[in-house]
Amino acid sequence: QVQLVESGGGLVQAGGSLRLSCAASGGTFSTYVMAWFRQAPGKEREFVAGIGWSGVKIYYVDSVKGRFTISRDNAKKVMYLQMNSLKPEDTAVYYCGADQRLTVSRSSSVYNYWGQGTQVTVSS
Repeated sequence: QVQLVESGGGLVQAGGSLRLSCAASGGTFSTYVMAWFRQAPGKEREFVAGIGWSGVKIYYVDSVKGRFTISRDNAKKVMYLQMNSLKPEDTAVYYCGADQRLTVSRSSSVYNYWGQGTQVTVSS
């Protein structure tokens, strides 16, 4: 099974950028559908972006389209989330999830493997 570790979070001003990384160990990374979710205080975990095995199939929640870019490097076993034009409403703990399924899902319940999360705080 795969283990996931997120990094790259931090405090940034509105309009700034951050790049999150999700490093995997164990398992065969290229067989896992991967996704980024986020959870703000008092809110449910929300789908942000997902990417298929090869990186061709990519999906975003509408609120981040045009600002965030998800990618993966199967050789390095790493998934990324480049976040530009950050807004205060992007503030949350960001989690990466993985599952050996055929397609990306926007539901957190189908992902069996999770990292510990990384905090992203955007100040106004």
